Amino acid sequence: MTPPAVPALSLAAPGFLSPTGTEVAFLLVGVVTLAAAVISVTTRQLVHAALWLVVALGGIAVEYLLLTAEFIAWVQVLIYVGSVVVLLLFGLMLTRAPIGRSPDADSGNRPAALAVAVAAASALVWVVVDAFRTTWIDLDGPAQGTTRVSGETLFRNWVLPFEALSVLLLAALVGAIVLSRRKDDQGSHPAPVGGPRPAPSHGARDRAEAGNGTRPTTPATAKATAPDAAPATTQPTAPDAADDTAPAATKNTAQDAEGKR
Repeated sequence: MTPPAVPALSLAAPGFLSPTGTEVAFLLVGVVTLAAAVISVTTRQLVHAALWLVVALGGIAVEYLLLTAEFIAWVQVLIYVGSVVVLLLFGLMLTRAPIGRSPDADSGNRPAALAVAVAAASALVWVVVDAFRTTWIDLDGPAQGTTRVSGETLFRNWVLPFEALSVLLLAALVGAIVLSRRKDDQGSHPAPVGGPRPAPSHGARDRAEAGNGTRPTTPATAKATAPDAAPATTQPTAPDAADDTAPAATKNTAQDAEGKR
């Protein structure tokens, strides 16, 4: 007696999009990450853009955790969330960026930026799908997300992209420093030879007068001290001096006459 035939569908392996808890969580986190990334590049408030960037990068770290790449997830949190975003926030504070809506945040090139973003995303998806179309990972084999395996793969096969990423981070750091020093450099350039010299500021004038031992003079203090200084500096004239000494001489003569009596 032959056994009953087993349906072919029951022997088929579950597909990539099988409704498991991990894949559902992966899709939900992906939607949240994509929404945060879109908001971070479309909002006009620079501080809000940096905070939404934290959400987007944190979502990518969660995706790495769901893919059992714990080391890459923690590197994502330490480098991008903990360093790059903090650098951006310090850059915003050093450049005295407005806290509210900034009109300079919208350059008016939204259609061109959207076209470039769609083209870049399409090219990236096509390259990734084509590269991993026939690539299968044996889940029963050794773990592929360990530090040793990730380091060997990174520094053997992906050295050039790794160095390019380090140069990009260095460029972001240098750009933040240049933007923070631009206003200070504009006010510190010396005047050209033979040209008009800029008027000293109130702070520089006060420091110079304090170094010379004189009190800084302002319009308010000059007005307040002008009436008081006039009587102190005025010298008495000759008639006034004679009038002051005449009563004293008369008083002395009267006292001498009384003493003789």
